[in-house]
Amino acid sequence: MTSDNVRLLITATLTIHGLGHGGALGALLWLKFRPADNTGGWLAARSWLLASLPAPTATTLAGAFWILAMVGFVAAALSFGGMLLPGELWRALALGSSIVSLVGVTLFLGTWPIFNTVAAIAVNVAVLATQLWLRWPPQAMFGR
Repeated sequence: MTSDNVRLLITATLTIHGLGHGGALGALLWLKFRPADNTGGWLAARSWLLASLPAPTATTLAGAFWILAMVGFVAAALSFGGMLLPGELWRALALGSSIVSLVGVTLFLGTWPIFNTVAAIAVNVAVLATQLWLRWPPQAMFGR
């Protein structure tokens, strides 16, 4: 795989994952303003761990996780592509966003459709593995 293909793949994955968190935020808003609509498997925010949270508080907390993850992943993608932050700062953004996303998905497990949950966890684990253990892609691959 060429360095251009790797760059495109990483940029696209980080961007799509970030926008996916935007979709989760959209689902929370949809449920808030149109609770009687069919949501295709999306449920109102509720935490199995923090079960005593009132519904509005759970929605606000879930929304905060999705906003942070969305902004972080999109910023990581833009930084990786050389359009936002310089150098290797994209790695810290991607890593931090993965942690925020994993904590949010874990706290609100069961509110997303299963495909979305599994996909989010898979991308988060991939980011964690490539950044914490493999430090992939190597900086030299892109002449930085």
